[in-house]
Amino acid sequence: MKFGDFEISIIRESTFKLDGGAMFGVVPKALWANVASADAANRVELSCNLLFIQTPNGNVLIETGMGPRWSEKERARYDLKTLIDHNNVLESIGLSNTDVSAVVLSHLHFDHVGGACVDRDGKLSPTFPKAKYYTQKGELEFAYKANARAQASYREADFKTLLDNNMLIALEGDHEILPGIKVHVSGGHTSHHQIITFESNGNHGVYFGDIIPTQSHLPPPWVMGYDHYPLETCDIKSRWLATAANKNWLVVFDHEPGVPWGHVQAERSKFIWKPFARDSLAVV
Repeated sequence: MKFGDFEISIIRESTFKLDGGAMFGVVPKALWANVASADAANRVELSCNLLFIQTPNGNVLIETGMGPRWSEKERARYDLKTLIDHNNVLESIGLSNTDVSAVVLSHLHFDHVGGACVDRDGKLSPTFPKAKYYTQKGELEFAYKANARAQASYREADFKTLLDNNMLIALEGDHEILPGIKVHVSGGHTSHHQIITFESNGNHGVYFGDIIPTQSHLPPPWVMGYDHYPLETCDIKSRWLATAANKNWLVVFDHEPGVPWGHVQAERSKFIWKPFARDSLAVV
Protein backbone atom coordinates (compact mmCIF):
# COMPACT_ATOMS: atom_id res chain seq x y z
CA MET A 1 0.00 0.00 0.00
CA LYS A 2 1.34 3.44 -0.91
CA PHE A 3 1.74 5.74 2.07
CA GLY A 4 3.27 8.99 0.88
CA ASP A 5 6.80 8.09 -0.21
CA PHE A 6 6.57 4.85 1.77
CA GLU A 7 5.27 1.44 0.78
CA ILE A 8 3.70 -0.44 3.70
CA SER A 9 2.70 -4.09 4.03
CA ILE A 10 1.26 -6.38 6.69
CA ILE A 11 2.98 -9.73 7.17
CA ARG A 12 0.80 -12.12 9.16
CA GLU A 13 3.46 -14.18 10.88
CA SER A 14 1.31 -16.55 12.95
CA THR A 15 -1.94 -17.18 14.71
CA PHE A 16 -2.13 -18.27 18.33
CA LYS A 17 -4.48 -18.27 21.31
CA LEU A 18 -4.30 -16.88 24.82
CA ASP A 19 -6.69 -17.06 27.75
CA GLY A 20 -9.60 -14.66 27.26
CA GLY A 21 -9.62 -13.59 30.89
CA ALA A 22 -5.95 -12.64 30.68
CA MET A 23 -6.52 -10.76 27.42
CA PHE A 24 -9.36 -8.67 28.86
CA GLY A 25 -8.33 -8.28 32.49
CA VAL A 26 -11.13 -7.11 34.78
CA VAL A 27 -13.69 -6.93 31.95
CA PRO A 28 -16.30 -9.65 32.64
CA LYS A 29 -16.58 -12.47 30.12
CA ALA A 30 -20.25 -11.61 29.72
CA LEU A 31 -19.03 -8.44 27.98
CA TRP A 32 -15.88 -9.47 26.12
CA ALA A 33 -17.47 -12.66 24.77
CA ASN A 34 -19.66 -10.42 22.60
CA VAL A 35 -16.62 -9.30 20.61
CA ALA A 36 -14.13 -12.19 20.95
CA SER A 37 -15.13 -15.85 20.69
CA ALA A 38 -13.49 -18.26 23.14
CA ASP A 39 -12.77 -21.95 22.56
CA ALA A 40 -13.44 -24.78 25.02
CA ALA A 41 -10.25 -23.86 26.92
CA ASN A 42 -11.39 -20.21 27.20
CA ARG A 43 -8.73 -19.10 24.70
CA VAL A 44 -9.30 -16.30 22.17
CA GLU A 45 -7.71 -16.19 18.73
CA LEU A 46 -4.93 -13.70 18.03
CA SER A 47 -2.46 -12.99 15.25
CA CYS A 48 1.04 -11.61 15.04
CA ASN A 49 0.83 -8.81 12.48
CA LEU A 50 4.21 -7.46 11.44
CA LEU A 51 4.34 -4.08 9.71
CA PHE A 52 6.94 -3.65 6.97
CA ILE A 53 7.73 -0.10 5.84
CA GLN A 54 9.81 0.55 2.73
CA THR A 55 11.26 4.07 2.77
CA PRO A 56 13.73 5.99 0.58
CA ASN A 57 16.22 5.69 3.46
CA GLY A 58 15.87 2.00 4.27
CA ASN A 59 13.36 -0.70 5.15
CA VAL A 60 11.89 -1.10 8.64
CA LEU A 61 10.16 -4.14 10.11
CA ILE A 62 8.01 -3.55 13.18
CA GLU A 63 7.92 -6.63 15.45
CA THR A 64 9.02 -10.17 14.60
CA GLY A 65 6.18 -12.28 16.01
CA MET A 66 6.31 -15.63 17.79
CA GLY A 67 9.03 -17.13 15.63
CA PRO A 68 9.58 -20.82 14.84
CA ARG A 69 11.40 -22.04 17.96
CA TRP A 70 8.62 -23.79 19.90
CA SER A 71 8.17 -27.38 21.05
CA GLU A 72 5.10 -29.38 20.08
CA LYS A 73 3.86 -29.12 23.67
CA GLU A 74 4.17 -25.33 23.57
CA ARG A 75 2.51 -25.14 20.17
CA ALA A 76 -0.43 -27.09 21.52
CA ARG A 77 -0.66 -24.83 24.59
CA TYR A 78 -0.97 -21.73 22.40
CA ASP A 79 -2.60 -23.45 19.40
CA LEU A 80 0.27 -21.81 17.53
CA LYS A 81 0.21 -21.93 13.75
CA THR A 82 3.23 -20.51 11.95
CA LEU A 83 2.24 -18.94 8.63
CA ILE A 84 5.58 -17.97 7.08
CA ASP A 85 9.08 -19.31 6.46
CA HIS A 86 11.29 -17.36 8.87
CA ASN A 87 14.25 -17.79 6.56
CA ASN A 88 12.29 -15.75 4.02
CA VAL A 89 9.92 -13.54 6.00
CA LEU A 90 9.30 -11.10 3.13
CA GLU A 91 8.71 -13.71 0.43
CA SER A 92 5.11 -12.57 -0.12
CA ILE A 93 6.26 -9.10 -1.21
CA GLY A 94 9.22 -10.26 -3.28
CA LEU A 95 12.00 -9.31 -0.86
CA SER A 96 14.37 -11.22 1.41
CA ASN A 97 15.53 -11.01 5.02
CA THR A 98 18.67 -9.16 3.92
CA ASP A 99 16.48 -6.28 2.70
CA VAL A 100 15.58 -5.26 6.27
CA SER A 101 17.59 -2.28 7.55
CA ALA A 102 15.99 -1.91 11.00
CA VAL A 103 13.74 -3.98 13.25
CA VAL A 104 11.69 -2.12 15.86
CA LEU A 105 10.46 -4.06 18.89
CA SER A 106 7.69 -2.49 20.96
CA HIS A 107 8.92 -4.62 23.87
CA LEU A 108 10.66 -7.95 24.47
CA HIS A 109 7.82 -10.37 25.21
CA PHE A 110 8.18 -13.64 23.33
CA ASP A 111 5.32 -12.94 20.91
CA HIS A 112 7.09 -9.79 19.70
CA VAL A 113 10.77 -10.79 19.65
CA GLY A 114 10.43 -14.56 19.14
CA GLY A 115 11.09 -14.22 15.42
CA ALA A 116 14.20 -12.08 15.86
CA CYS A 117 16.44 -15.14 15.72
CA VAL A 118 16.35 -18.48 13.92
CA ASP A 119 18.09 -21.80 14.53
CA ARG A 120 20.62 -22.52 11.81
CA ASP A 121 22.50 -25.80 12.16
CA GLY A 122 21.94 -25.89 15.91
CA LYS A 123 23.04 -22.29 16.50
CA LEU A 124 20.86 -19.23 17.00
CA SER A 125 21.45 -16.45 14.47
CA PRO A 126 19.72 -13.12 13.84
CA THR A 127 16.88 -13.58 11.35
CA PHE A 128 17.69 -10.27 9.62
CA PRO A 129 21.47 -10.26 9.26
CA LYS A 130 21.88 -6.68 7.97
CA ALA A 131 19.48 -5.01 10.41
CA LYS A 132 19.86 -3.25 13.72
CA TYR A 133 17.19 -4.14 16.25
CA TYR A 134 15.75 -1.38 18.46
CA THR A 135 14.21 -1.61 21.93
CA GLN A 136 14.31 0.54 25.05
CA LYS A 137 17.19 0.19 27.51
CA GLY A 138 14.74 0.01 30.42
CA GLU A 139 12.85 -2.81 28.71
CA LEU A 140 16.07 -4.77 28.19
CA GLU A 141 17.15 -4.27 31.79
CA PHE A 142 13.77 -5.41 33.08
CA ALA A 143 13.78 -8.48 30.84
CA TYR A 144 16.90 -9.70 32.66
CA LYS A 145 15.48 -9.12 36.13
CA ALA A 146 11.75 -9.69 35.64
CA ASN A 147 9.93 -10.80 38.78
CA ALA A 148 7.92 -13.99 39.16
CA ARG A 149 4.79 -12.48 37.64
CA ALA A 150 6.50 -11.17 34.50
CA GLN A 151 9.39 -13.54 33.81
CA ALA A 152 7.35 -16.13 31.88
CA SER A 153 6.82 -13.55 29.12
CA TYR A 154 10.55 -13.24 28.40
CA ARG A 155 12.92 -15.76 26.77
CA GLU A 156 16.51 -14.63 27.20
CA ALA A 157 17.74 -16.37 24.05
CA ASP A 158 15.46 -14.17 21.94
CA PHE A 159 17.43 -11.03 22.70
CA LYS A 160 20.77 -12.29 24.09
CA THR A 161 21.67 -13.56 20.62
CA LEU A 162 21.16 -10.05 19.26
CA LEU A 163 23.35 -8.59 22.00
CA ASP A 164 26.07 -11.16 21.36
CA ASN A 165 26.09 -10.14 17.69
CA ASN A 166 26.15 -6.39 18.51
CA MET A 167 22.84 -5.93 16.71
CA LEU A 168 20.57 -4.77 19.54
CA ILE A 169 20.35 -1.02 20.10
CA ALA A 170 19.06 -0.04 23.56
CA LEU A 171 17.44 3.37 23.25
CA GLU A 172 16.88 5.78 26.10
CA GLY A 173 13.65 7.59 25.34
CA ASP A 174 11.85 8.68 22.19
CA HIS A 175 13.90 8.31 19.01
CA GLU A 176 13.66 8.64 15.22
CA ILE A 177 14.77 5.31 13.73
CA LEU A 178 14.77 6.55 10.12
CA PRO A 179 13.32 9.79 8.72
CA GLY A 180 9.58 9.66 9.43
CA ILE A 181 9.65 6.57 11.67
CA LYS A 182 9.72 7.26 15.40
CA VAL A 183 9.35 5.38 18.68
CA HIS A 184 7.63 6.90 21.70
CA VAL A 185 7.99 5.45 25.19
CA SER A 186 4.47 4.81 26.40
CA GLY A 187 4.77 2.57 29.44
CA GLY A 188 1.55 0.83 30.43
CA HIS A 189 1.96 -2.69 29.13
CA THR A 190 5.54 -2.72 30.42
CA SER A 191 7.43 0.17 31.99
CA HIS A 192 9.33 0.91 28.75
CA HIS A 193 6.91 -0.30 26.10
CA GLN A 194 7.14 1.86 22.97
CA ILE A 195 4.54 2.93 20.40
CA ILE A 196 5.70 3.43 16.81
CA THR A 197 4.56 6.23 14.51
CA PHE A 198 5.30 6.70 10.81
CA GLU A 199 4.79 9.75 8.60
CA SER A 200 5.38 10.58 4.94
CA ASN A 201 4.11 13.50 2.87
CA GLY A 202 1.41 14.40 5.35
CA ASN A 203 0.25 10.81 5.90
CA HIS A 204 0.42 9.66 9.52
CA GLY A 205 0.15 6.21 11.05
CA VAL A 206 0.55 4.51 14.43
CA TYR A 207 1.40 0.98 15.50
CA PHE A 208 0.16 0.65 19.06
CA GLY A 209 1.97 -2.54 20.07
CA ASP A 210 0.34 -4.07 23.12
CA ILE A 211 -1.26 -0.83 24.29
CA ILE A 212 -4.16 -1.76 21.97
CA PRO A 213 -3.55 -5.32 20.74
CA THR A 214 -6.87 -5.81 18.88
CA GLN A 215 -9.86 -3.80 17.77
CA SER A 216 -11.78 -5.40 20.65
CA HIS A 217 -9.52 -3.45 23.03
CA LEU A 218 -10.54 -0.03 21.70
CA PRO A 219 -12.53 0.98 24.83
CA PRO A 220 -9.90 2.62 27.08
CA PRO A 221 -10.93 0.62 30.21
CA TRP A 222 -10.57 -2.70 28.35
CA VAL A 223 -6.93 -3.41 29.19
CA MET A 224 -5.14 -6.73 29.44
CA GLY A 225 -4.44 -8.67 32.59
CA TYR A 226 -0.90 -8.94 31.21
CA ASP A 227 -0.35 -5.19 31.56
CA HIS A 228 2.12 -4.23 34.28
CA TYR A 229 0.49 -0.81 34.72
CA PRO A 230 -3.17 -1.15 33.64
CA LEU A 231 -4.31 2.24 34.92
CA GLU A 232 -1.59 3.91 32.86
CA THR A 233 -2.61 1.89 29.81
CA CYS A 234 -6.16 3.20 30.12
CA ASP A 235 -4.98 6.82 30.09
CA ILE A 236 -2.46 6.23 27.30
CA LYS A 237 -5.16 4.71 25.09
CA SER A 238 -7.49 7.64 25.63
CA ARG A 239 -4.86 10.19 24.59
CA TRP A 240 -3.49 8.35 21.57
CA LEU A 241 -6.87 7.25 20.24
CA ALA A 242 -8.19 10.80 20.43
CA THR A 243 -5.23 11.99 18.34
CA ALA A 244 -5.56 9.13 15.84
CA ALA A 245 -9.29 9.78 15.40
CA ASN A 246 -9.04 13.58 15.19
CA LYS A 247 -6.19 13.52 12.68
CA ASN A 248 -7.40 10.48 10.69
CA TRP A 249 -4.21 8.48 11.26
CA LEU A 250 -3.76 5.00 9.86
CA VAL A 251 -3.99 2.58 12.82
CA VAL A 252 -2.34 -0.86 12.97
CA PHE A 253 -3.07 -3.50 15.64
CA ASP A 254 -0.38 -6.09 16.40
CA HIS A 255 -2.66 -8.98 17.45
CA GLU A 256 -5.93 -8.36 15.60
CA PRO A 257 -7.06 -11.68 14.05
CA GLY A 258 -9.25 -9.92 11.47
CA VAL A 259 -8.14 -6.98 9.33
CA PRO A 260 -5.48 -5.26 11.47
CA TRP A 261 -5.30 -1.85 9.81
CA GLY A 262 -7.74 0.95 9.12
CA HIS A 263 -8.96 4.09 10.87
CA VAL A 264 -10.58 4.98 14.19
CA GLN A 265 -13.49 7.39 14.50
CA ALA A 266 -14.66 9.11 17.67
CA GLU A 267 -18.45 8.98 18.02
CA ARG A 268 -19.84 10.51 21.21
CA SER A 269 -17.89 8.81 23.99
CA LYS A 270 -16.78 5.78 21.94
CA PHE A 271 -14.08 4.92 19.44
CA ILE A 272 -15.31 3.06 16.36
CA TRP A 273 -13.11 0.81 14.22
CA LYS A 274 -13.21 1.24 10.42
CA PRO A 275 -10.99 -1.50 8.93
CA PHE A 276 -9.70 -1.65 5.38
CA ALA A 277 -10.91 -4.36 3.01
CA ARG A 278 -9.54 -7.82 3.70
CA ASP A 279 -7.73 -7.94 0.35
CA SER A 280 -5.51 -5.07 1.59
CA LEU A 281 -3.41 -7.64 3.46
CA ALA A 282 -0.19 -8.90 1.92
CA VAL A 283 -0.66 -12.25 3.65
CA VAL A 284 -4.05 -13.57 4.73
